[in-house]
Amino acid sequence: MPTIHASHQPASEPFRIAPLFINRVWGWTNLEPWFAQSSPANPIGEVWLTGNNCVAETGRWAGQKLDAIFAAHFDLMLGPTARAEGSPLLIKVLFAREKLSVQVHPDDAMARKYGFPRGKTECWYALAADPGARVACGLKSGVSVEQVRAAIADGSLEQDLNVIPIEAGEMIFVDSGTVHAIWPGSVILETQQNSDITYRMFDYGRPRELHIEKSLEAMRLTTRAGKIEPCVLADRTILLDEEYFRIERIALVDSVTSSALSATDKGTPGLSYLFAAAGSGIIIGNFDSVALPPCGIIAVPAQAPDFSVTTKDGLELIRMIAK
Repeated sequence: MPTIHASHQPASEPFRIAPLFINRVWGWTNLEPWFAQSSPANPIGEVWLTGNNCVAETGRWAGQKLDAIFAAHFDLMLGPTARAEGSPLLIKVLFAREKLSVQVHPDDAMARKYGFPRGKTECWYALAADPGARVACGLKSGVSVEQVRAAIADGSLEQDLNVIPIEAGEMIFVDSGTVHAIWPGSVILETQQNSDITYRMFDYGRPRELHIEKSLEAMRLTTRAGKIEPCVLADRTILLDEEYFRIERIALVDSVTSSALSATDKGTPGLSYLFAAAGSGIIIGNFDSVALPPCGIIAVPAQAPDFSVTTKDGLELIRMIAK
């Protein structure tokens, strides 16, 4: 049976988090086979896995919301040297039946200017993608602020977007200030700063508020956004390593035994999350074992005890590490 081992100072055991289903006009009415959840009248567009209102399902804090857990046990969750305030990462699965709005997120400085604790840099990992699936990520070269403003007014903004194809297993980085949109055809695992500040530039005629002036203030004409080439190591693949998070993919199969989860960490390991992109596993240690079902997520506090992740039938594990 393949096993992953991790070693930290005993303090707080890993725990599973219950998903929170968020209705969006552009979402799916049935999330199977990903989640056993349907909503014919109010489509579900986002499944929040680590939102402030998500609830711990197992462990000593079962039944408590994440924001309360982080507030009361900050050092245990993030470590004594953590720079963030509260839960640092918001992780979602996105289900787009229609095009999302064309939007942009502010950086930390702009967010704080308007009274928010942090901006929003994010990344998209394609769990699945239909042939021809695409996303919009950034503006075409040479597009000016004046062109963007005019294109918003006349409804032609889509023509100014840098559109790229997306396939299952690919990672796209979307730093703050990037004009972007997700289109139908893919299931996206999104990891982002824990902020839900979104400035809509264009929304295809849907009756939702636009934030044109703030979106233009937040927008940068060029950013670092785009596809990220994976770094394949012997025991894992590093999908992305950026300022706010590192994302790894670890395949556990019958013939593979992984090295320590923290083997490639720099400095003292902090908070991380383990997401089952395919297959299932069990977290085992000197605590009640925790099941990790398909599309389930486990929080691993910075000061967690020794544990193992085991699987009988194979597990594709996505590990998100907060920085």
